[in-house]
Amino acid sequence: MSSLIKATVDAPFLQTLKVVVDQSEQIHGTVAECASELSSVNSTLEQSLSNGPAQPVLEDALEQSQAVEAKVQLCADDLTQVNEALRVEIHERHLLEQQLEIAHQETAATRLASLHDPLTSLPNRTLFNDRLEHGLAQAKRHGRTLAVMFIDLDGFKGINDSHGHTAGDQVLKTVAARLKSMTREDDTVSRHGGDEFLYLLMELQKESDASRIAEKIIARVGEPFDLETAAGPIKISVRCSVGISIFPRNGSSDKLLIASADKAMYQAKRAGGGYAYDLEVLEQ
Repeated sequence: MSSLIKATVDAPFLQTLKVVVDQSEQIHGTVAECASELSSVNSTLEQSLSNGPAQPVLEDALEQSQAVEAKVQLCADDLTQVNEALRVEIHERHLLEQQLEIAHQETAATRLASLHDPLTSLPNRTLFNDRLEHGLAQAKRHGRTLAVMFIDLDGFKGINDSHGHTAGDQVLKTVAARLKSMTREDDTVSRHGGDEFLYLLMELQKESDASRIAEKIIARVGEPFDLETAAGPIKISVRCSVGISIFPRNGSSDKLLIASADKAMYQAKRAGGGYAYDLEVLEQ
């Protein structure tokens, strides 16, 4: 859409149109002034002829001058119409530019919404998978390592059952904001669905880096916060379990790495929380 705006309503072209209108207005003013002066001269000639004997040379000159006056006046009228048409064209192009910009913004907003979770504003599965595929392509090309973390909130169903879905949504938004605040520039955190989140760690230097980040995630998510409930605010703390898969050890595709991280997350849950790696090498 942005290219359409540029092609249809080019700002330099509009500026040129404005310059043309200004110049045309100046020419119109000059032509109108000439027409007025000719009219004054012709009036003087007519007066002179009416007060004296007929003078053929003056009569011919007056006739020719009047013809020129008529042509100059016609040019002035034509210039008026041209200038008005140009002003209308500029106005219509401005309107078109505004309409196209609104359409562009709406298209961008629609695309943004289609790639983000409406509750938490985090990237959704589609955007996460796209970034993971891109990350894998880069990792394979440059011989790099990356990690995928599968994060699941412990006891989230109990919060929904005890305090309602509105309170549950507050928890999800709080957790999402905390995860987002921890995300490095090249990494991605997304809401996978329900109370599940995915975290993509790009350019992992060593496996212990993933452990360190998992520990930070668990600590940050678990910090107490005030939850608004129907009975009033309460202070709660949410625990999470984190499963970690490593490329290339646990797979070379987005599906394999997510499945591996999911599997490791359940291992962490069975162990009482915290984080766990999938130590099994999956089929590539």
